[in-house]
Amino acid sequence: MKLSGKTALVTGAGRGIGKGCALQLARHGADVIINDRPGSPDLEATATEIRSLGRTCVMIEGDIFSRDGCERLVEKSLESGRRIDILISNPAYSRRGVFLDYDPTEFERTINGTLISGFHISQLVARQMVGRGGGGKIVFISSVQAEMPISLCAAYGAAKAGLNHMMRSIAVELAPHRINVNAIEPGWIDTPGERLAFSEETIASEGQQLPWGRLGLPDEIGNAAAFLVSDEADYITATVLPVDGGFRFKDCRAEKIIPPSGVRR
Repeated sequence: MKLSGKTALVTGAGRGIGKGCALQLARHGADVIINDRPGSPDLEATATEIRSLGRTCVMIEGDIFSRDGCERLVEKSLESGRRIDILISNPAYSRRGVFLDYDPTEFERTINGTLISGFHISQLVARQMVGRGGGGKIVFISSVQAEMPISLCAAYGAAKAGLNHMMRSIAVELAPHRINVNAIEPGWIDTPGERLAFSEETIASEGQQLPWGRLGLPDEIGNAAAFLVSDEADYITATVLPVDGGFRFKDCRAEKIIPPSGVRR
């Protein structure tokens, strides 16, 4: 129970990667404050699972795509009588679209919901960490798309690339306060959102094409988060950790580019 005595705030924790992180932190001993959008149908179920692990769980609905929403979330978190030792910053918004036809409003919404919201929530939590002393841990959920120029994803990729750079700058500034700041880059993860976007057949067939032979699981992102916020990762900061089963290099394998005979043509 290496996180025993710690309280973590996890945004977007109703399902998918946020839920995977919240559950894994709880399994490692943390009490968890979970957030999701107002009216989320998933938040209660996540809270029930966390409590079944013997951990305390506080649910706070709220839209953190705005400064006001982030302020209310942090205020309510502190009103619960707990300090925030760990932040998993997981706000995101994404709509795929052809660049030439992409709606400028959607582009701005993606940058706001993915990058700017990450700034708001991390700044507010970091102020609390600095004010009470004792250090802290901040992990941003980024994406391999921060590095990979994937078609139809210009807005999302730009937002995640900005998030990585912002993370490093924040880490440098917060190092004197012993606040570790890192990011995780998930690859293709099997989440409810992906199940809405792709058929089960597509997910299965495409997963087999990846180096690890399958899509990743939310709990596997949670495992990485649990490590980065633990004492074992005390000397790690300003680092981007890909957790993608080799997704970034899926087209670099020899069988993809060299004939079985080994003869180049």
